[in-house]
Amino acid sequence: MRVVLFCHSLLSDWNHGNAHFLRGVVTELAARGHDVRVYEPANAWSVENLLRDHGESVLGLVCAVYPAVRPRRYRGELDLDEALDGADLVLVHEWTEPALVARIGRARTRGVLLFHDTHHRMATEPDAMARYDLSRFDGVLAFGGAIRDQYERRGWARRTWVWHEAADTRVFRPLPGVRRESDIVWIGNWGDEERTTELATFFLEPVRDLGLSALVHGVRYPATARMALHAHRIEYRGWLPNFRVPEVFARHRVTVHVPRRPYVEALPGIPTIRVFEALACGIPLVSAPWDDIEGLFSPGADFLVARDGDEMKKHLRLLVGEPAAARAIAEHGLATILRLHTCAHRVDELLAIVRSIHPRPSHLTEDMTA
Repeated sequence: MRVVLFCHSLLSDWNHGNAHFLRGVVTELAARGHDVRVYEPANAWSVENLLRDHGESVLGLVCAVYPAVRPRRYRGELDLDEALDGADLVLVHEWTEPALVARIGRARTRGVLLFHDTHHRMATEPDAMARYDLSRFDGVLAFGGAIRDQYERRGWARRTWVWHEAADTRVFRPLPGVRRESDIVWIGNWGDEERTTELATFFLEPVRDLGLSALVHGVRYPATARMALHAHRIEYRGWLPNFRVPEVFARHRVTVHVPRRPYVEALPGIPTIRVFEALACGIPLVSAPWDDIEGLFSPGADFLVARDGDEMKKHLRLLVGEPAAARAIAEHGLATILRLHTCAHRVDELLAIVRSIHPRPSHLTEDMTA
């Protein structure tokens, strides 16, 4: 089967978490023998920021880790006749420009055409999402029920499916031979003041009060944020290539998840990709509150949940000080990922969705799982 993916970028994960899951999906599809073609703009915002800060050589490292990820970078107006030639499945990620989304819809030929939404804008900025013309799409893949419900309520999609993100376990896995060097690590971007208060309550203050050694990786940290980290004796090291996250997790005893406010308030049930990746790496996780209404995990067994700063300190003290308890949490979370939440699971789901649209179309390969 020929699969065509349009996205913002797979080469760069600079403030661009959508690349994490899509790299794993592309890799899994290619490993099963499918012809996968990826198109991304040459001037993608994420790529330009990455190159500005770290240079061209970083892109080669990404391709070495993900040999199946070879995006075709385009400038100006993309030749869709060429891009869509022979496509059996076309996936269009929601960071794609609305004008190109509309052109893809008009240019579609025989294949299944799906829009992939992994952002909170459908719930928080519906006027922005109204710019997308999905009238010729077969449906929408939403990364959680709250987003799917918004599409159905507004009648903006023919059909909708929940297609959660997941861990690419080829890359995200435990590294037991790595020596632990520090207590706690948080990997995340500062962003747009969507969790500043929460980071103080659930990370900065517990680290200071417990006297833990701590490290932060991420981008878009203003001077005030870096000063706050320094005041709490937390080391800041900037951007980290996502494929290096497993080795950083392996050097720490515990990590935390502090969801952005829109995910807590407008998108209950949708964790970020970092939860899947952390559990896949076998590191104990403590999360600030979020409501797992879709039953993806077993809170309290896969990870611990802190309802306030005091409870966060209690959980961190346990996981840092009692290796047996930390190991039990980590093993339970890893087992859940391997059983339910890998990119292989999501590709199985994707192919089942394609078959539900065209049960056995003559133009698709006889065995789409090959």
